[in-house]
Amino acid sequence: MTESVVRALYGQAASLNLSSKKINAVPKCVSRLPNLSVLLLNNNSISALPAELLSLQHEVPAVLGHLESLKKLYLFSNQITVVPPDVIDGLRNLVVLNLNHNQIQRLPPEIKSLSRLRHLSALDNKLEEVPVELGHLTMLSEINFTSNNLSWLPQQLCQCKELTKLHVARNKLTSLPEGMGALAKLQVLDVAGNKLSMFPVEFHLLSLKELYYEGNRFVRCEPMSSVQDVEVLTLKELVARFVLREDRNRSSLVHRMLPHYPLLTALLANGSCCAVCLDPLLTTWLECVHFISLKKDMKMRSSQTIPVRALLCSYKCFNTDGHSYYGVATR
Repeated sequence: MTESVVRALYGQAASLNLSSKKINAVPKCVSRLPNLSVLLLNNNSISALPAELLSLQHEVPAVLGHLESLKKLYLFSNQITVVPPDVIDGLRNLVVLNLNHNQIQRLPPEIKSLSRLRHLSALDNKLEEVPVELGHLTMLSEINFTSNNLSWLPQQLCQCKELTKLHVARNKLTSLPEGMGALAKLQVLDVAGNKLSMFPVEFHLLSLKELYYEGNRFVRCEPMSSVQDVEVLTLKELVARFVLREDRNRSSLVHRMLPHYPLLTALLANGSCCAVCLDPLLTTWLECVHFISLKKDMKMRSSQTIPVRALLCSYKCFNTDGHSYYGVATR
């Protein structure tokens, strides 16, 4: 290890490989490498990142942050339990962050500072949640959170429009975020080994090439009698549906006035529409499911079918002939 560091110091190296060196701490002298852009520390017994790393700077004003040159950071197969926010906040040019095979429970909100990050991997950790700030990383193309303890994913994940691969297998997910249809570039999705009952609304509109979903608890198409309760919509729901309908007409007074009421606009942004009549709705719906052929409807090689969630506005639409939506039984 000493020879590697000496050579790097002497040559003012841009990369330093300390992989599999049986070290339990990062050498303090690493801070004397101002041009460092790649630091490999995988397969060691490192339990924390030293404060000395914060002194690593490119020869630019300090206001631009610490470790300004670093683009790739591999810390897999160590014993890291915490990712220091102040360290993350300084890696503004980071493109690859690999935290695989550690014991990390959560990622700090400061991860939003990694605006150039393209590959984020924290496979085989103890992650219990994903920060909503992940939605700020609009250049992310690949995320791997396989084998963690995640029970949900934030809606903000759908803001990562460049995402092509999402691996979240072997977690505890009971649902996927609505709005995944916005991930137009998503090609690979691995959700195997979770607790999903169905896929989100309009999931079948994604242009996936690979989908792994084995080992979930998907609903099945088993006929059973249905019980239809009396529909009583709240005044809030009735008004919201009226406003949402009026908002579709660009010449209406409602459409012109809505921008002046940001709180109302934010509330209505959570609305959806009926899968049958296409009328808008806010929060009251009938949860239904339809079964999608991967080969026919999603142009994939598999001949399997998957359940996809659908929202209906009323029993009137539910009882309309000619659609393939089924009510979901509750037990």
